[in-house]
Amino acid sequence: MIKFLDLQAITQMHGEEIKAAVNRVIDSGWFLQGSENQNFESHYAQYIGCQHCVAVANGLDALRLILRAYKEIGILREGDEVIVPANTYIATILAITDNNLVPVLVEPDIETLQIDDTLIEQAITPRTRAVMIVHLYGRCAYTERIADICQRHHLRLIEDNAQASGCNHSQFSILNSQFVRTGSLGDAAAHSFYPGKNLGALGDAGAVTTDDAELASVVRALANYGSQQKYVFRYQGINSRMAETDAAVLDVKLRYLDEDNRRRQQLAAYYYDNIRHPLVHLPRRVADEENVCHLFPVFCERRDELQAWLAEQGIQTLIHYPIPPHQQACYPDWNTRSLPVTEHIHACELSLPIHQALSMDEAREVVRAVNAFR
Repeated sequence: MIKFLDLQAITQMHGEEIKAAVNRVIDSGWFLQGSENQNFESHYAQYIGCQHCVAVANGLDALRLILRAYKEIGILREGDEVIVPANTYIATILAITDNNLVPVLVEPDIETLQIDDTLIEQAITPRTRAVMIVHLYGRCAYTERIADICQRHHLRLIEDNAQASGCNHSQFSILNSQFVRTGSLGDAAAHSFYPGKNLGALGDAGAVTTDDAELASVVRALANYGSQQKYVFRYQGINSRMAETDAAVLDVKLRYLDEDNRRRQQLAAYYYDNIRHPLVHLPRRVADEENVCHLFPVFCERRDELQAWLAEQGIQTLIHYPIPPHQQACYPDWNTRSLPVTEHIHACELSLPIHQALSMDEAREVVRAVNAFR
């Protein structure tokens, strides 16, 4: 059996260091808001290229807290609109509606699978206050056009970087070129360290990164019941904190993130070079630095048959995601909307196994099975 994601094998790659980190926390007797969180926040901020990192309980909380902090600061108000890709995981949308803000769904580009930057400007209204991009599948969604739109219309740019830890955006000028990490491209970014992510904790965990000191301070307070001083509550906050064990584990795995992502990119390159089936379509190939290959999506009109075939061959796959947000029961007012590009993606998408512990022999078997589909 070729697992879609082998968390046991991934953890064993650095098992001794991870066990030592966990044991260090156990021996310390300090399990929340201690030095392990401080160390990871410092190292992750430096890695991403931001001045501030606030560790929180999960990626959804990171998104919710960014928006809530902007409300507390006075930049957002209830009823304001946030432009967001229609093709995304539900958490992106939940964070907006949870703050009594209005998601404005914009179709993706069918080639890049990211928000179509040619459609953003026409979605702007007098109530628009922010654009939230999602680096879905581990592919960079940021474009210079999006940055220009946000600047000209005085909109906050928020990144959902839950699936793209370690991803880059290539910036070119007459004098030089450089890579800038996703998570540092906008005004604030949310990160998820769910175990299955490229940088995964042992349990749920997340973070907010930003260069905005005031935003970081408010996010940190909101995540700690609304408190900046013990037993003094400036805000009506929530409890959203990263465990010291998870911070310690993430600090170990952060050292290997670039190496792990390169392995994923090598596997993706093999898929791109060798999958040859008239019914199986691959998204546009982008430069390695702009895709950390959190997922490897392929598209097939006979998706369910392809998934069943691969299962018969001993290959696990997943669908990301079978029902788009606007067709979910939790948003009944949207259910009659027509978003054909998003709907096509969700009807045809199938994710193949790809992770840093996958062997090349296993990748060859995946390709063989895909190409043999009838």
